[in-house]
Amino acid sequence: MNDSSIDIAKISVIIPTLNEAKTIEQAILSIVSSQNVEVIIVDGGSLDDTVEIASRTSVKVLSAAGVRAIQMNLGAEFATGEILLFLHADTLLPPEFATMVRQVFSARGNLAPIAGAFALRIDAPQRRFRLIEWGVNWRSRFANMPYGDQAIFLTAQTFAQLGGFPELPIMEDFQLMRQLGRLGRIEIIPTPVVTSARRWLKRGIFQTTVINQMMILGYYLRVPPTRLNQWYRGSKRPPRR
Repeated sequence: MNDSSIDIAKISVIIPTLNEAKTIEQAILSIVSSQNVEVIIVDGGSLDDTVEIASRTSVKVLSAAGVRAIQMNLGAEFATGEILLFLHADTLLPPEFATMVRQVFSARGNLAPIAGAFALRIDAPQRRFRLIEWGVNWRSRFANMPYGDQAIFLTAQTFAQLGGFPELPIMEDFQLMRQLGRLGRIEIIPTPVVTSARRWLKRGIFQTTVINQMMILGYYLRVPPTRLNQWYRGSKRPPRR
């Protein structure tokens, strides 16, 4: 994109869903009032009213069997925007997100980032969640490693050059971020997205944190992604050492 096209660049927001009837409408409403932004829902086979709710709006709704990475890659294939933003269904973008995203790509030369994401805020009042937010935002800024719940965005051109998300059952965002980090800087917008606390509340903060760190360790130890996914979903616990 050249300087004159950045301010009007179209943004495609791609949301993979699976049984998100309780969250999808609010996610869509946080986006659709923005100018020159399209929303693409890619459903993975929901058994609830997710597709019906999404279909009531003006957004594009697609279906894709398989893992989340396949859903996001399909959404990117049908996207018409110069910028792609991948959003979790239980995460809300800030009101002026489109302007913020376009501004990230206005930098030139050595300052130009290869991609971006937002800071994270968890939708829960307890103080312990502020510690999680601090850790996430520290990691994102200083390790150049945001995760998928921070609304990762990049140009469609860069996404195509990388071949999209690796179609793994888990850790697809982690691997894409590693690839992007080798190419350049990942800008973190300080205004946060707001994500649901449900995964921490379901398993507990300590257990969720331990599981997440074990996934990263397993990734670096080259544990097969299928086995990592089994551990994460709870169908098979990691062996004690």
